[in-house]
Amino acid sequence: METVTLDRLDRALAHALQIDGRAPFSKIGDVLGVSENTVARRYRRLRSAGILRVVGVVDGLRLDHVSWAIRLRCTPDAASAVATALARRNDTAWVSLLSGGTEIACGTLARTPAERDAFLLDKLPRSRQVVGVTAHRMLHRFAGGPAGWAGLRALSTEQAAELLVDPAVHKQTSSPNDETVPLDEADHALLETLSKDGRTTHTDLAAITGWSESTVRRRMAHLRQTGILYFDVDIPPEPLGFHAEAWLWMSVKPAKLAAVGEALAQHPEVTVAAATTGPANLFAGVTCRNSRDLYRYLTERIGSLKAVRHVETAPLIRTVKRAGAILPGFRQEGPGPRRERSAFHQEGSDLH
Repeated sequence: METVTLDRLDRALAHALQIDGRAPFSKIGDVLGVSENTVARRYRRLRSAGILRVVGVVDGLRLDHVSWAIRLRCTPDAASAVATALARRNDTAWVSLLSGGTEIACGTLARTPAERDAFLLDKLPRSRQVVGVTAHRMLHRFAGGPAGWAGLRALSTEQAAELLVDPAVHKQTSSPNDETVPLDEADHALLETLSKDGRTTHTDLAAITGWSESTVRRRMAHLRQTGILYFDVDIPPEPLGFHAEAWLWMSVKPAKLAAVGEALAQHPEVTVAAATTGPANLFAGVTCRNSRDLYRYLTERIGSLKAVRHVETAPLIRTVKRAGAILPGFRQEGPGPRRERSAFHQEGSDLH
């Protein structure tokens, strides 16, 4: 990935796209006080450098899919290969190497019990390099999703409000309704394309789905209004000045779980927070500027939440997959990773 330093305009552009990932560049330019060409040029530069992309995200909870946060302990020589194999699976949204490089955390989405069982009861146990697995079912999300990460916020309240004029976007960021929306083959093609590039043109989407452009527009608006589809900005934290990430597993008094989760959702350091099953009933991802800030966050912000009885902190040392995309460096393996992958397959534990 090319080294890129983000200036004030880059950050403002990223925040604008977080509010509405499909906002026309002309509209963003008006809000930021620059030309449409300037916005388009900045976006292309950041996207080609692998710094920023807009992705369409399906909220599986709105479709009654089951989301899992899975922790795996691996033998030291196999963690990278196992993480890469997990990242290549279509049902993983994110994959991270933790701690000393022998632990992996990943997020998966199972549409059916059969999909869940195939992964948790068949694929993972067959791998000899995986020496321990815990699976935590996500029960309720407090932070993450359409609201996005607070670390991207760079616009004034007035500027942000100008980008919420579209009723579909406004409804998407407020309270999606409970309408059941069946998805057909064309819907899946639409959503899969948007997951790779959330700014794919209506013309291209029409060609992919077989719909007219007007139908594409109406269908996307409907999926956003129901909360099934939202757009997110995939951007690494480092160019924004954040260099310390960690996953937290917390044990909280059940009667205080909702209150603690809602408190975490107000912390700008928190990228995601959810109630889960398991001995740790609250899961969170945090992003801080450095180790000192992470220490202060744990001792002051988490420490002040009296209902938190126990916290396990796992520093993130490498992100393999984020927002549904394998990151640069993992798409093509060099000699080292190829040897690991070969050994991995010899054990009969193909996770693809």
